[in-house]
Amino acid sequence: MSASVLFDSPGPRTRARHRIYSVLAALLLLLAAAWVIKGLDEHGQFAYAKWEAFVTPSYVQALLVDGLLKTLEMAVLAIAGAVLLGAALGLGKLSERRWIRWPAAAIVEFFRATPVLLLMIFIWYRLGINEDSSGFLAVVLALTLYNGSVLAEVLRAGINAVPKGQSEAAYAIGMRKSQVMSIVVVPQAVKIMFPAIIAQCIVALKDTALGTAVLAPGLMYVGKAIYNEQHNQVPTVLVVALLYVTVNLLLLWLATWAQKKYVGEKKLVVPMVGAAAPGRPA
Repeated sequence: MSASVLFDSPGPRTRARHRIYSVLAALLLLLAAAWVIKGLDEHGQFAYAKWEAFVTPSYVQALLVDGLLKTLEMAVLAIAGAVLLGAALGLGKLSERRWIRWPAAAIVEFFRATPVLLLMIFIWYRLGINEDSSGFLAVVLALTLYNGSVLAEVLRAGINAVPKGQSEAAYAIGMRKSQVMSIVVVPQAVKIMFPAIIAQCIVALKDTALGTAVLAPGLMYVGKAIYNEQHNQVPTVLVVALLYVTVNLLLLWLATWAQKKYVGEKKLVVPMVGAAAPGRPA
C-alpha cells in the first residue's frame, strides 16, 4: 500500500469499519432508488404510452437535431467566447498599469456576482424578445460573460501559482516579459488551470438549460414542447437529463484524454519521514 505524509495507512479495524460504512451507504442508496421507482410506478410513469414518444422517429429527431445540436452549438460558442474573454480579463487583472487592471477587475467581479439567469433575461430584452435569434444569442452572450469572468480568475490564480523563481530566472538570462509569459509561465500555468477550465466548460454546458426562460432553442425547449403535447413530464425530464449526463461524460473523457496527451500527468512522490527516498538505499 502506498504511503503518504498526510494520511496514515488504515489498520485492520479501520478498514473493517470503512467496509461497514460502504455497505450501509450502498444499502441506503438502493433503498432510496427503490422508493423513487416505486413512487413513479404507482403514478403510472412507466406506462408505454408515456415513453412512446422516445421511440418515435420524429420525436427522436427533434430531440437530437433541434435539441441536442442546438444545445451543443450554444455551449461551444459560449465556451470559445469565455476562453477568449477570460484570457483578456485575466491578463488585464495581472497588468502593472492601474488603468487596465482596475477596469478588468471591476468587470470580472460584476459578472461573477450577477446570476447568469438574470444576465440572459436582460440581454434577451435588450436584443428584442420578438426577434427570432434573440433567445439563442442571449444564452451565448450571458454564458460568455459569466464564464469568461470565472475563467479570468482561474487564469490569474494559475499564473500566480507558478513559482516566482521561474520568471526571475528567465528575466536573469535576458528574456523580455512577453517571452517570459509565453515560454516560461503560461505553459506551466496551463497544467495547473486545466482541471478548473474543464470544470467550467461543463458548467457552461449545463447552464444552457436555463435558456428555456428566454425561449432559446435546445434540449429543454424541445423537451417542454414534447411533454406539453404528450403530458409525460417525468419521462421527458429523465430523457433530457440522460442526454445532458451523456454529453458531459463524453466531454470529461475528452478532456482527460487531452490532458494526458498534451499537458501530461505526473504524480508528486513525497517519501515518508524516515523512509528511504526513491532510488536511494534505505
